[in-house]
Amino acid sequence: MNLLESAVLISYFTVLVVLAVYGVHRYYLTYLYVRNRHRIPRPQGTFNRLPHLTVQLPIFNERYVVRRLLEAVTRLDYPRGLLEIQVLDDSTDETCEIARRLADEFARKGFRVRYLHRKSRTGYKAGALAEGLKTAEGEFVAIFDADFVPPPETLRRMIHYFTDPQVGMVQGRWTWLNRCYSLLTRVQSIILDGHFVIEHGGRNFSGLFFNFNGTAGMWRRAAIEDAGGWHHDTLTEDTDLSYRAQMNGWKFVYDPRIECPSELPVEMNAFKLQQARWAKGLIQNARKLLPQIWASDLPLRVKSEAFFHLTANVSYPLMLVLAHLILPAMILRAHQGWAYVLLIDIPLFLAATGSVTSFYMVAQRELYPRRWTGSLKCIPLLMATGIGLSLGNAKAVAEALLGHRSGFERTPKYCVAGPSDAWEKKGYTSERGWTPLVELLHGIYFSFIVYYALTAPHYFIIPFLSLFVAGYFYLGGMSLFQKPLRRWLTARTAVRPLPSLSP
Repeated sequence: MNLLESAVLISYFTVLVVLAVYGVHRYYLTYLYVRNRHRIPRPQGTFNRLPHLTVQLPIFNERYVVRRLLEAVTRLDYPRGLLEIQVLDDSTDETCEIARRLADEFARKGFRVRYLHRKSRTGYKAGALAEGLKTAEGEFVAIFDADFVPPPETLRRMIHYFTDPQVGMVQGRWTWLNRCYSLLTRVQSIILDGHFVIEHGGRNFSGLFFNFNGTAGMWRRAAIEDAGGWHHDTLTEDTDLSYRAQMNGWKFVYDPRIECPSELPVEMNAFKLQQARWAKGLIQNARKLLPQIWASDLPLRVKSEAFFHLTANVSYPLMLVLAHLILPAMILRAHQGWAYVLLIDIPLFLAATGSVTSFYMVAQRELYPRRWTGSLKCIPLLMATGIGLSLGNAKAVAEALLGHRSGFERTPKYCVAGPSDAWEKKGYTSERGWTPLVELLHGIYFSFIVYYALTAPHYFIIPFLSLFVAGYFYLGGMSLFQKPLRRWLTARTAVRPLPSLSP
C-alpha cells in the first residue's frame, strides 16, 4: 500500500471516528434527558404585584404574518397598564404600512403599542432588539418572532420564575402550526422536537448551559445588560448572549410545558437557508466564546458540553469529506473480509448514525406517547435530509471558520397551516443558488457507488449509501422543482384540497 492509499484510509477512518464521537455525545444527551426528565423546574414563588413587562416583536418584511402576530400578542393575559408592546420594524416593503396601521389600530383599543421603524438594518435582529431596549420601559423583556402565535397564558407562566433573583432567562418550547402540512414540515418538526426535548431538557435539567432560541422566551433586562447587551458579530446572537449571561452567573430556565406555536418553513430553499444560518452562527460563536469558556473556572462538564454544543455543526463538512472518501476506501479495502467490517466499520457507523434514531424517537415518545411510532417512518428521510444538508451547511461552516462575514438572511413566512393553504404564488421565495445542481450531481455520484457496492459486493454499506442518494436527490430536486410541482398538484386538485400527512 503506497502513501496515497494509506492517506485515504487514514482520513476515512479519522472522519468516521470523529463522527462517531459526536454520535456518542448524542447518546449521552439522550441519557441525560432520560435520567433527569423529572426535574422540570417550577417557580420558587409568585409576584404579589406583577412587574412592568415589554414585549419585543422584531420583524422584517413580514406582510403575511404581522397581523396574526399582533393579534396574538394583544390577547396575552397580562395587565394592559403593565404591558408595553414594541413593534421593531426593519421592513423595506409594504409591511411598514401594514404594521404601522395595526399598531395604531391596537393603540386606539387601549394597548400600549409602540411602532419603531429603522431605515438602516445595522446589526439586523440583534440591532433592532438593542435599539428597542434603549426606550423599553419593562424590567423584563419577552421576545416573539413574526412566525409565532403565543397563547394568552404565556407571559404569566414565564414571569413568576423571575421571583428568583438569579434567573436571567426563561425559554418556552416551540410547537408547530403546520406540522402536518407536508413531508418537509413533518421532518422539520421531528428535528426541532429533538432539540427542544432532548438537548434543552438534557442540558438544563442536569445543570449544564443551554441557549435562548431567539424567540418564545423572556429575559430579565438586567441580565442582558450585565452580559454586555446584544452583539451582532455572529448570526446566532441569541446563543452568543446566552453563553455570556450564563458565564456571568445568571440562571436559565427551560420549561417545556410553556408551549408557543410557530410556523415551519414550507419551502425547501427557505429551510436550507435557515439551517445554514444556524450552522454558521454556532461555529461563529464557537470561535468567539470557546476560548473564554475554557479559560474560565466553570466545571469541566459544563465546558465539555459547551464545546460539543457549539462545534456540533462540524459534522457537516466531515460528512461531505466522508462522502468523497467512501468509494476510494471501498476500492482499497476490497480484499478485506466480513470479520474486519463487523469489528470496525459497523460499530463506527452505528455510533455515527444509530444515535439519530434513539435521539429523535425518545423525543417523539415524550411528546406523543400514544402515537409516537408513526414518526418511525420519517426517520430514514430525516437522516437523508441531514446528509443532504451537508453541502450547504459545510459551506456555511467553512465561511465561519475562515471568518467570512455575511448578512442575516431571514426565513420567509407565508401564514400557512393546512395542506390547502397556498404559498407558491406569494412573494419572499428564497433564491436557489448553485447548490441544488451540485446536490443532484452528488445524488448521481452516489447512485454509481451503490451500483459498485452491489457488484463488489459490499452489501452492508448499501443502506447507508442509499441515505446519501435519497438525501441529495431530495434536497436538490425539491430546491429546483418544488414550486412548479406544487402548482401542478394544486391545479390537479383544484376541487379537492391537497392531502394531509397523518401525525
